[in-house]
Amino acid sequence: MFLLLLLTSVAAVDKDLGDPATNQLLYFKERTPGPAALLTTSAGSSVPYCEATSTLNTRLMNNAFFMESITHSNRERIPERNVHAKGAGAFGYFEVTHDISRICKADFLNQVGKKTPVAVRFSLTTGDRGTSDLIRDSRGFSVKFYTKDGNFDIVGLNTPINICRDPLQFPTLTHASKRNPATNIFDPNAFWDIITLLPQALFMYLYIFADRGIPASYCNMPGFGIHTYQVENERGNTHFVRFHFMPDAGIKNMFSEEARNISSWDPDYLTRNLYKSIACGDFPSWTVSVQILTESDVKKAGPEAFDVTRVISLKKHPLHQVGKMVLNRNAKNYFAEMEQLAFNPANTVCGILGAPDKIYESRRFAYMDAQLYRLGANFNNIPVNCPFQVKTFTYNRDGAPPVRDNEEDIPNYYPNSFNGPVPSMTKPCPGLIDITETKGDNLDQAKELYASEMKADERSRLVENLVYSLRPVCEFIQKRAIKAFRNIHPDLGNRVALGLGLNSKWT
Repeated sequence: MFLLLLLTSVAAVDKDLGDPATNQLLYFKERTPGPAALLTTSAGSSVPYCEATSTLNTRLMNNAFFMESITHSNRERIPERNVHAKGAGAFGYFEVTHDISRICKADFLNQVGKKTPVAVRFSLTTGDRGTSDLIRDSRGFSVKFYTKDGNFDIVGLNTPINICRDPLQFPTLTHASKRNPATNIFDPNAFWDIITLLPQALFMYLYIFADRGIPASYCNMPGFGIHTYQVENERGNTHFVRFHFMPDAGIKNMFSEEARNISSWDPDYLTRNLYKSIACGDFPSWTVSVQILTESDVKKAGPEAFDVTRVISLKKHPLHQVGKMVLNRNAKNYFAEMEQLAFNPANTVCGILGAPDKIYESRRFAYMDAQLYRLGANFNNIPVNCPFQVKTFTYNRDGAPPVRDNEEDIPNYYPNSFNGPVPSMTKPCPGLIDITETKGDNLDQAKELYASEMKADERSRLVENLVYSLRPVCEFIQKRAIKAFRNIHPDLGNRVALGLGLNSKWT
């Protein structure tokens, strides 16, 4: 009997050793014969055993190991992201499978087989850094391409649309979706109040409260660039594209009850699953495609072509495959490579000019400002953010570390007469087109999503999730939500009203 228990125990251990996420420390021990190195202070001095094991009956100020440890522990946290605080990510490559140089001259897109290193981060939108991976929420899908022309960042979502088209509304939506300043808990009244007062947001939340709200894994989650990017080819001809990242493992999602059950014992489920998949050699991949619009298409579509709260019809503008993205390396240190990973929509490369809409314009500033606040003026010198495929030359100097070589002895002002770096001589300087944006209305696409694209069982789950979320909300907001859902589709509003027991009270 004892032998049977021993064999069972050994088998259990062997099974556990097969999970690189759970047993990262055991894996490190197995591949590290003996101590990794002799312990030192950050200044390089060796640490004697007596100082590393006890401070009792000694002078604390004379113990360099203790003093460094205690002072560093007070400073080892940086501000978390205000949105997208909880996340996971990995590294890999993008490989061109279809040359689209006819529309875009970006170097990393112009040759079949060309590979470009990438860093990818998946994230919740509203949760704190310690939030469960499995709450119902929109999710970030951000990609940094380390190209030979500098870094190109796509800061996207797992939904094909954004929550608002006017950047003025973003801080309001963020505040209402996060913790109540009085109670410090998430407030369903505030959330549904702002959503029903800004009905343009309802289209996105149909995705979130339907099946798209909780992915089965990050490996099964799609990504969308959201913006309609202006691009140009070598002849200076202009086109417009929207980026799509579709998981080769298929889009798979998790139902609410399953998510709540898993979250009760593993709130880091999606993070663990991604790490484990890559560590075990099951590398996730995505097919990268673009929708292509000509200048004529944009003129016909008008403001809708750049409206981030609307999808562009796949029937009118089908997907054109560009390449494959594969993730094949986990971060060696999460803080160094994921927490400090900094994205910015302003990071573009030759051939990709950005997008002309106001949300994009505001994000160019907001993301830069966020990195300056969280990581300091030299955040692009942090290794994970460095455009390592190109040598950089700037006139920026000093500031909080890291400063690398601080541009050595190059003149620190421009223009100068002493052979400092000079701008490229590109003429004329390309610029984004000017557009006129309107308030718009998303009810038509929301109705199409509910009535034509969702299957009957998905509509039922959508109603169930909406009712679950609205049940603790005060009645006047519930009625406003029902009215908004009826404006999308009478069936949707009626079913939500029935679930909330408000049919008899509706006038």
